[in-house]
Amino acid sequence: MSQQILTNARIVLADDILHGTLRLVDGRIVDLSHGVTAVPGAEDCDGDYLMPGLVELHTDNLEKHLGPRPGVAWPVHSALTIHDAQVASAGITTVFDALCIGEDRNSLRATTLAPSIDALRHAVAQGHTRVDHWLHLRCEVSSPDVLEQLERYLDEPLLKLLSVMDHTPGQRQWMDLEKYRVYSQKHEHWSDERLAQDVAERRVLQETHAQRNRRAVVRLAQERGLALASHDDTTVEHVAEGAVDGVTVSEFPTTLLAAQAARTAAQAIVMGAPNVVRGGSHSGNVAATELARAGLLDVLSSDYVPASLLHAAFMLADEPGWSLPRALATVTRTPARLVGMDDRGELAPGLRADVIRVRATPHTPLVRGVWRAGQRVG
Repeated sequence: MSQQILTNARIVLADDILHGTLRLVDGRIVDLSHGVTAVPGAEDCDGDYLMPGLVELHTDNLEKHLGPRPGVAWPVHSALTIHDAQVASAGITTVFDALCIGEDRNSLRATTLAPSIDALRHAVAQGHTRVDHWLHLRCEVSSPDVLEQLERYLDEPLLKLLSVMDHTPGQRQWMDLEKYRVYSQKHEHWSDERLAQDVAERRVLQETHAQRNRRAVVRLAQERGLALASHDDTTVEHVAEGAVDGVTVSEFPTTLLAAQAARTAAQAIVMGAPNVVRGGSHSGNVAATELARAGLLDVLSSDYVPASLLHAAFMLADEPGWSLPRALATVTRTPARLVGMDDRGELAPGLRADVIRVRATPHTPLVRGVWRAGQRVG
C-alpha cells in the first residue's frame, strides 16, 4: 500500500476551506479530517493550501518550446519534456495540449503537428510525463486541407476535445483590423501592401471553405462523441450557430453580448487566465473580469502562460461575489466535468489524488508540491 499524509493544511473543498489533514492511498483520496495529525511520516504543510490539481483545457505552451526563437526548431521530444515540466510546476496535473489543424503547410504549427502527436503518444505510453496529457485539436475551418489533416487523428485515443475556429481578419478575434495589423507586423514584419494582400487572401479562403469545413468537423465530432468548442464567438449569430452544432464550450467569447448568448444557450464560458492577470485582452476584446462580475465566467484557461492559471484563480477570488473555492472550480472541477472526467477536479474521498500544495504570497501563489494520482511529481 502506498500512502501519503498531508497535515496542517488549509484544504480547499468544493464550497469550504478546512484546516486539517488529507490522506492519500494508492492514488486515491481516502480521508479528509479536521486538525493536525502526529502520525509518523506525515508531511507538515505549514498552513499552506491543499487544492485539486489544475485542469487545463487549452494551452499553446508546447508551441513556444518547439520554436523558442524565430527560425529555430527545437527537437520535439525535448520540447515536450520541457513543456510537461513547466505545466507541472504551475500546478496543472491534467493538460489538454491544443494543437492546430489547418495551418499553412510551411508554418511551424503544420510541420510539427504529426511529430508532436507522435511524441506525445510515445511519452504517455512509456510513462515519461509528469502530468496527464490529452489532445485538443483546434480546427481552422477556413483552411483548404483541415479535414484531410483532421481525419488522420480522429481515432487517436488521447483526443477528447475538438474546437472550430476561424481567424480570418475582420471578424471574431480580429474584429479590429488595426490590432491584426500590429500583431502581424510584429510577427511577420510585413509592409502595409503585404498585409492587405494577406487579408484579401484569407477572406477568399473563408468564403470558399469555412462553412463546408465547419459542417464536416461538427459531424465528425458528433460521430466520435467528442466534446465540441467554438472559438472567439463575437455575435449572437455565432453563438446560435454553435448551439445548433451541439457546441457545449464557448472559448474566449470576444464580447459581452456573445457571452450573454452563450449563457442562454447553456454553453460553458471559457476565458483566458492571462486576460485576468494582465487586466484585459491583448486583442482588445472583452475583459475576463468583466464577465466574471456579470456571472458569465465558468472556466479559465492558461492559453500561452501556464503559471497564469493558478494566479488568475487567486485574483478571481478577490472579486465581489467570488470565493476561493468558487474561483478554484474554474480551473479544476468545472473543466474536468466538461470533458467527462468525473474522477478529478475536487478533493473528496474516492477521487484521484491529484493534489497541489500552494502558498499564497503577496505577488503570486507559489506551488510547493504536486501529486499526480498520489505520486509526487513536483
